[in-house]
Amino acid sequence: MIYCEEVEEYLNWCAKNPNSINEDRKLLIQNIVLPTLKRTDVTFDSSTYYDCITYCEQWYYPLFPFQKFIYAFVFMYVNDSPLFRTFLIMMGRGNGKDGFIAPLTNFLQTKYYGVKNYNIDIVATSEDQSEDTFNVVYDMLEDNKKIMQKHFYWNKEYVINRVTKARFRYNTSKAETKDGKKTGAIVYNEYHAYKTDDQIKVFQSGLGKIKHPRIFIITTNGDVREGPLDELLDVCKGVLNGESNELRYFPFICRLDNAEEVDNPESWIKANPSLPYMKTLKDNMMLDYLEMKKFPSKKPEFMTKRMNLPQRNEDETVTTWENILKASYKDVENKIERELPNIMNQKAIVGIDFASLNDFASAGFLFKLNGEYIWRCKTWICAKSKFFNEIKFPFKNQGQDGYRDFEVVYTDTIDENEIVDWVVDNMSDYSVQKIILDMYRFKLIKKVFERYGIDIESKENPNGLIRMIRYPASIASIIAPRIEVEFIEGRINIGNSAMMRWAINNTKVVLKKDGNKSYEKVEPKLRKNDSFMAFVCAMSGNELLETEVIYAY
Repeated sequence: MIYCEEVEEYLNWCAKNPNSINEDRKLLIQNIVLPTLKRTDVTFDSSTYYDCITYCEQWYYPLFPFQKFIYAFVFMYVNDSPLFRTFLIMMGRGNGKDGFIAPLTNFLQTKYYGVKNYNIDIVATSEDQSEDTFNVVYDMLEDNKKIMQKHFYWNKEYVINRVTKARFRYNTSKAETKDGKKTGAIVYNEYHAYKTDDQIKVFQSGLGKIKHPRIFIITTNGDVREGPLDELLDVCKGVLNGESNELRYFPFICRLDNAEEVDNPESWIKANPSLPYMKTLKDNMMLDYLEMKKFPSKKPEFMTKRMNLPQRNEDETVTTWENILKASYKDVENKIERELPNIMNQKAIVGIDFASLNDFASAGFLFKLNGEYIWRCKTWICAKSKFFNEIKFPFKNQGQDGYRDFEVVYTDTIDENEIVDWVVDNMSDYSVQKIILDMYRFKLIKKVFERYGIDIESKENPNGLIRMIRYPASIASIIAPRIEVEFIEGRINIGNSAMMRWAINNTKVVLKKDGNKSYEKVEPKLRKNDSFMAFVCAMSGNELLETEVIYAY
């Protein structure tokens, strides 16, 4: 049995205040903390732990109970290897994530910890984020220069302990330049901002060369979906529910359990564990909350950053994120994919959409079987687009599960022949009723369709295969209510497509002054939605999948 007074005090507080901790932390205690304390193979280095507490409180500030609780698990070992290699600390904005991690990592540099060259790298996607953590240590050293210069030397780029030679530094340059570092611990600041794991993997390649490798992830939630943080939270969900913790995670995740709790200030502590100890935080959060109530447009940021529960105004979204996940998975919690029925030789509608051929383009096939709409799509992305490097989607996951329905092309524009060729090549497998796109898109690829002898639907030729939408802005008014219901009822099957989930989540429904609805991008430059708009085009002809249509002109 392992005993630590600070751990016991926090556990007792949680037991007495069950409404003040969220379900993630309850599961952490039940399935990770309590089993750990009962293990006989785990060693708790209490001496170094208390040296750490003393150092941090002497040179920084008093630690909160939950901070001392987490610190204890940093000093638990199995066979002189850290019991937990990765610590995920997710708290709302303003809870002192930098103030939590900087004193601890600074202590790991010292002779009291005693590991030579235990270098600590702070990694972030922006200079400001990585500097924030570094400056907590830098400012402490400057404030205590007379004493601290005996133990450290420092400048604006790094801090080095004179005895252990351990270096504390922040990193802002490109990931490729950092490969091969000998790192003791990595601190990832605001992990939510990463679009891909490129930088993450490069820095982690330096772990293992120094004794006691550790990873500390400190973050709020954010707006990047399907990125590294979402993937990490998925893995942590399994660990918290009692699955094997072979990756040695310690996930201290603070967030509301549901969106309704935002209107109960007593529940805010679930996402903000520092709230009882920081009056300024409490006052600022209340002001932000009151502002959010008067300006609904501020709700998404408040819910995401303060409460770690990302959402947009549901009145503006195509559907909820939960419904989007349901379109991919029959079991969302365990990520069990929806089955794909046999679609060979079945009726299909083709939808095509693109804003510009030097940006994104999408085409897909829509089926309806057993009351379920099935959509399978391909998206082309032009890497020469001026916005390509800013777009928050993990393109480099191309070819992995969930990332097989798009292609990044490195030509100046997307070749319109490729789009039409892909459609025609797949048409032989299905009974295509219509190819639907708007007039503008058709004009750009008209010659390619003509090469295949594919004709246009008209009053004189109602059986023409191509249906042009002459007034694309009117589509949403007609089809949006139908799409909303189908998502709610779980009758849309998009497969395991990260691209499609991203595109749906990037789309908002705007109510016009005349009462009609239109689909628009959440953000016009970086939040692409071409694959969803191709789906909308196809859905506009959904009646062709059900009954024989008699045209009246």
